[in-house]
Amino acid sequence: MEAIFSKEIQAGLDQARIDAMKKSSRLRVQVDGDIHPVLHMWKSGFALPSDAPALRGRVDLYDGAVHLFQCLIITSSDEAGERRYEFKRATAVSDAPAVDFEIDEEAPAGLIEDAR
Repeated sequence: MEAIFSKEIQAGLDQARIDAMKKSSRLRVQVDGDIHPVLHMWKSGFALPSDAPALRGRVDLYDGAVHLFQCLIITSSDEAGERRYEFKRATAVSDAPAVDFEIDEEAPAGLIEDAR
């Protein structure tokens, strides 16, 4: 059985769902010093609340204090109180610098010199 609500009640339910998602999510997007909570994320994008600005370009995606991705994004749609964004590129952030050569698995970890 499907319940049918008035527009006002449905809007209130949608807003309560969005507020609960804002509080429970650790994900956030940072762009130009502004921080916006991410409601949810999927493989090809993420969603922010509908009151978020229409972002485009480079953003940083965080999980709490952990920097996850540097992303290029575009706004794709507005649905059910969410503004959806799609990734054009999402590059994972690593702690180590990139190398431009193959690292041999059998390579020694370091050199021990004879200090005599």
